[in-house]
Amino acid sequence: MARLIFLFLAFLVPITNVTIISICNGNFVHAVCIESEKEALLKFKQGIVDRTNRLASWHSDGDCCRWTGIVCDNVTGHVIEINLRVPAFDGYLDEEAYQAYMRSRLGGKISPSLLHLKYLSHLDLSNNGFEGIHIPKFFGSLRSLRYLNLSLSNFGGKIPHHLGNLSNLKYLDLGKNYYNGPTMHVETLHWLSSLLSLEYLDLSYVNLSQASNWFHALNTLPYMVELRLSLCQLPHKFHPIASVNLSSLATLSLSENFLQSLSMINWVFCLKNLISLDLSDNDIEGLIPYGLRNLTALKHLDLSYNSFNSSIPNWLYNFTPLESLNLRRNLLQGEISSDIGKMNFVVELDLSFNSFEDQIPIRSIGNLCNLRSFSLSGTNLNLDISDVLKVFSKCVSNKLESLFLYKCQLYGQLTNQLGNFKILRKLGLSINSISGSIPTSIGELSSLKFLDLSRNKFKGNLSESFGQLSNLEVVDISHNFLEGTLSEKHFFNLTKLLSFIANGNPLILKVDPAWIPPFQIQELSLRSWHLGPQFPHWLSSQKHLQFLDISNSRISCILPSCFLNLSPYLTYLNLAHNQVHGLLPIISSFNNPLSQIFSSLHYLDLSNNFLSGSLFNFLCHGANETMNQMYFLNLGNNFLSEELPNCWFKWPNLEVIVLDNNRFIGKIPSSIGTLQYLESLHFRKNNLSGEIPISIRNCTSLQTLDFGENELAGNIPSWIGHNLPYLTILSLRSNKFSGHIPRELCALNFLHVLDVAHNSLSRSLPSCISNLSAMVYSVNGSFGNYITYHSPSIFIESVLLVMKGQFYEYDWTLNLVRALDLSDNNLSRGIPWEITKLQGLQSLNLSHNHFTKRIPPYIGDMSSLESLDLSVNKLLGSIPESMSRLSFLSHLNLSDNQLTGKIPSSTQLQSFNASCFVGNKLCGLPLPHNCSEATHEEASTKNSGGKDMDGIKVNWLLVSMALGFIFGFWSLLSPLVISRQWRHSYYQYLDEMGWKVSNYVSRFF
Repeated sequence: MARLIFLFLAFLVPITNVTIISICNGNFVHAVCIESEKEALLKFKQGIVDRTNRLASWHSDGDCCRWTGIVCDNVTGHVIEINLRVPAFDGYLDEEAYQAYMRSRLGGKISPSLLHLKYLSHLDLSNNGFEGIHIPKFFGSLRSLRYLNLSLSNFGGKIPHHLGNLSNLKYLDLGKNYYNGPTMHVETLHWLSSLLSLEYLDLSYVNLSQASNWFHALNTLPYMVELRLSLCQLPHKFHPIASVNLSSLATLSLSENFLQSLSMINWVFCLKNLISLDLSDNDIEGLIPYGLRNLTALKHLDLSYNSFNSSIPNWLYNFTPLESLNLRRNLLQGEISSDIGKMNFVVELDLSFNSFEDQIPIRSIGNLCNLRSFSLSGTNLNLDISDVLKVFSKCVSNKLESLFLYKCQLYGQLTNQLGNFKILRKLGLSINSISGSIPTSIGELSSLKFLDLSRNKFKGNLSESFGQLSNLEVVDISHNFLEGTLSEKHFFNLTKLLSFIANGNPLILKVDPAWIPPFQIQELSLRSWHLGPQFPHWLSSQKHLQFLDISNSRISCILPSCFLNLSPYLTYLNLAHNQVHGLLPIISSFNNPLSQIFSSLHYLDLSNNFLSGSLFNFLCHGANETMNQMYFLNLGNNFLSEELPNCWFKWPNLEVIVLDNNRFIGKIPSSIGTLQYLESLHFRKNNLSGEIPISIRNCTSLQTLDFGENELAGNIPSWIGHNLPYLTILSLRSNKFSGHIPRELCALNFLHVLDVAHNSLSRSLPSCISNLSAMVYSVNGSFGNYITYHSPSIFIESVLLVMKGQFYEYDWTLNLVRALDLSDNNLSRGIPWEITKLQGLQSLNLSHNHFTKRIPPYIGDMSSLESLDLSVNKLLGSIPESMSRLSFLSHLNLSDNQLTGKIPSSTQLQSFNASCFVGNKLCGLPLPHNCSEATHEEASTKNSGGKDMDGIKVNWLLVSMALGFIFGFWSLLSPLVISRQWRHSYYQYLDEMGWKVSNYVSRFF
């Protein structure tokens, strides 16, 4: 019998290509791969870019069934699976790990040699980097495929309809392919109708805007279980169909498609077996759809980031199957019913950032004993935090893993009952009014990974028990009133710490100079701590540090020693407001330590220190190799001198440059104009001379241009109005500019601040100033806070402005400011009435000029004015009655003009000091001159004049000529007086004619 079995196996081996291993030795049968399939795989490898040699085992001498990522059939030896997926990382990678991850991704081209793998049923190339190549059409000929995953691999272009030939396919994932080139797209999804066995489909991030038949094609797939169509630009024209055949569908994601109308999703309510539904980020308005009640199997519902504006419907509280409900960031209002306590099965609940009424039934929520994750951020709880924790201590404390109560108007003190939440992993209580000390019981939260207590009123010392949180990864305790000294004990067991943000607390760190922290941190912000005077040596042990802010920390060091031994992965470095002194170092490819550090920097702030010398060596030596990643450079408020170097083209990615308050001389270098991404440029308070270089007109992204307090001369360039369309701040204050204010500046629709005070500008103020639309409407802007992809930083724009007669520096509130300062120039003629259209303007300063004529009568229409200065001009006539309507006015100066008459009566105007009106011929409060006395004096003068005329013979010819002239002149003038529209048109005509004549004359003189 044994001989027969042996003969049978001996006969079988050459047929099945199977190697027999002794069963007695406990081994199993292993198939050897087919030679032709091995050759096909080697040809495939030739087209692949493999930077980390992942396919090292793929060589001609080996058995391809043992190669990395290859699975063969154990009987036949045919290749049935290729799995070259790069494992997705879980959590945040440091720069070194991220670069290693990126290098491990395969790229290149995909060879059609794969067609020789006739039995290939599983192909996974996901999470690689194919740099925008199209999905090969020949994939449609791999007829045995049942699993195809090309997600997250940077494929691009049009999806080939040939994939419709894969009739055995059950799993198809083409999602989340994005690249700098053409987005992956389709014109039709008709080919999907052939994939009748399909159970899983992910087309997330695929552009389906041209596929009007998208739903009809999907409706032909009866076995579909999971469908993901996030961010697909689904066409809004939806043709309803008689019946929905997707009866097997259990998971559906339609997020980020801006569906808006419920008519686009009515078919969803027919999916009776649906378990998970994601409609987030679609801007859907109105009521939470009643049709959701039909989905009786639903366990996970995400309606976040929409515009639902009703109250939470009562039926939702009784929807018992729900385990996860996300209503975050809607416009929901009304009361949250106490019936919310009936949602017994809910595990995750997010009701944050809505407009609920004050009474939140927190006690009912505390009865949800299965709750593991809860967020009610952005609602007005107005409760003592200890009461909230007491409610959750009933039955939730042993299960709660995540609690977020940001911006809830919580007050009171954290007590030791916090220690009851033993398995809490995430705690966020930021932006409240919680006071007292951080309790010692915080050390009992052994599972805690994320802690955010920022922007509260915590005070006192930080307990040493904080150092027992061995699982802690992210901490933010910034902007409190914590004080005292921290030592090594506060960080003793924090071995997993990745981010520690504690700025804005006057804490002292006192550790042994040789201390080596137990963590390898990536983000560290200790702004306003007391760390000095020596530079912290323990920072040299942090090899993965990417974000470092130790500004205003009393550090004294000499460059370049401060930079030595810092992490080579730093992207953000802020040493501002310290005592760093010396010369800026020479950065070159030959200076390895510094070049390695600066090569990765995106953000560098060394402002408000004692740096001196030239910028030339720092900017121009080796910058091509080391500085091309820099996006933010702030060297303001130092003692830097000499001329600005002309090698800015070596810093092509710069977005923000701040060099104000130094001692630079010479001209502004023309190479600044090569910085096409530049958004903010500050050269204020130096000794720069010459004209503004014309090359700056190439910086078309500029939002802030501040050249104030220099020695710049020439005309204000007219190209600013045409070439810098996004300009929001323009400050040329205290220079030597001459000529006129270009009419082209009126095209700056985003301009919030125009400051050209203290120059030698002449002629009139252009009437087109009313075209500055950002000053017409008091709408909040969004400029000034630059949060870029390149850096985890927030840059707060700041500008020095004269408001209400004093210098103020505006930063956080700058986007709320609208100001126009043309003071101390030689501007003449009348103030154009069009200026009164700037109803969003808060500060107007036209003082110390030569303006004549009257104050525009409708100046009271400028309802947002808080500061108005028209002093030291030659203005005539009376103060317009409309000025009494300026209810926000808190600073007024009309002194030293030729104004006459009574000061209009209003609570606002009479509240100002008399000095605001001196140097005129005004009367009435707050001046001591009584208007009745002034009127009596004028009458006396007229009477005395009449007595002088007694006895003089009247010349009636002269009188008749005068009357005729007055009658003829009045017949011409009366339409202008009666009709405001005719009057404005006439004045505008005269003004334009004046401009044309002056421009014509200027050609010859």
